[in-house]
Amino acid sequence: MKRGILISVFTLSFTSINAQCAMCRAVLESEVGQATAKGVNNGIVYLMVIPYILIGGLAFFLYRYLKDSK
Repeated sequence: MKRGILISVFTLSFTSINAQCAMCRAVLESEVGQATAKGVNNGIVYLMVIPYILIGGLAFFLYRYLKDSK
């Protein structure tokens, strides 16, 4: 049960990978070739993933700590 909840939360958190702010999107869509837009999207994803990894790691270590203390 817990594993299913964890997998669904992890999956749902990455559903909108190509997200951008409205101004960046308007400027980048007008560019021919879309190379800069792909780079901005990759940068946003990179910046978004790091906090999830840190929080996930903290949750994992807290889970192991609390499991071992019982």
